[in-house]
Amino acid sequence: METLIIILIGILTAVATYLILSRNIIRVILGTAVFSHAVHLLILTMGGLKKGSVPLLKEADAPYTDALPQALILTAIVISFAVTAFILVLAYRAYQDLGSDDLHALRGTNDE
Repeated sequence: METLIIILIGILTAVATYLILSRNIIRVILGTAVFSHAVHLLILTMGGLKKGSVPLLKEADAPYTDALPQALILTAIVISFAVTAFILVLAYRAYQDLGSDDLHALRGTNDE
């Protein structure tokens, strides 16, 4: 199962790299969002895909599942959603002011 998730992480990273290298600002923003999901899967996989019971206060013989990777991923999802929403608003405002979503047109200089 971990091998399948590692392959999925590689595919997501390749797609994110392709999108980030684009000239369109919306594709760059979507690429960073896809890359953050790949990192979330990586953290989950590195934490281990273990089957176990819920860590409760009473003693039991069954193995426990560590809840820390899930808590870190949940926090990272919320933060990445907020950052993505903020960057989308900035991109929309830049498109309204400048009339273009091309990154080379948004540079503002003609030095090339």
